[in-house]
Amino acid sequence: MNWFYSKLIVDNVLSIEGEEAQHALKVLRLRIGSKIVVIDGKGTYSECEINSLDKRKLVARVLQKIENYKSRPYRIHIAIAPTKNMSRFEWFLEKATEMGIDEISPILTKNSERKHIRAERLQKILISATKQSQKAFIPRLNPLQDLKSFISTAANMEKYIAYCDYENKHLIRQLDAGKDVLVLIGPEGDFNPKEIESIIEAGYKPIGLGKERLRTETAGIVATSTIHLFHENLGQ
Repeated sequence: MNWFYSKLIVDNVLSIEGEEAQHALKVLRLRIGSKIVVIDGKGTYSECEINSLDKRKLVARVLQKIENYKSRPYRIHIAIAPTKNMSRFEWFLEKATEMGIDEISPILTKNSERKHIRAERLQKILISATKQSQKAFIPRLNPLQDLKSFISTAANMEKYIAYCDYENKHLIRQLDAGKDVLVLIGPEGDFNPKEIESIIEAGYKPIGLGKERLRTETAGIVATSTIHLFHENLGQ
């Protein structure tokens, strides 16, 4: 079945408007009676049957609903400096979403080369990747904020900083089963020494992601994958 995203639901009737309705009609060639899957981005998976469809609007009746679809006992939060080449940051968002990341916080550091992002475009990438990978939770994308502000307000969870020091213990050796994890990843020029000092003073544990020197977006993917693999090996 084809997957769609909508927050418009009243009494088990879903509405899908705009580009997604056009895509269903003109590209997928769906018809009245076709079965589809609709997610709300907050964990609800609904199998539906189309009741009406035109280029402006699709209306479907919910046949079966599953709450907290494929939820996990832990959350992954990556705080990362957006790359100068925006396509590389967009690639990170897409692939991390496929892997099941829960939250992304773009951050500004002393060495950041990109100081603005287009949140609306990035949100569309997250929605598309969520549907493509057949998930029901769309990752939360936080507003771009400066590093100092972020580390002082970060949620209460296991917090780590990854930077270019190959003596740091690997992330997988630091993880505890079932705990929420936040990994802080710097820009292409890495964090500067004062930033690293202040981050560690704020309670972040320094960790490594391997012996190779990684691009920023690659480091984000490695961190996300490592956390998942750790829990999969434990059967969670």
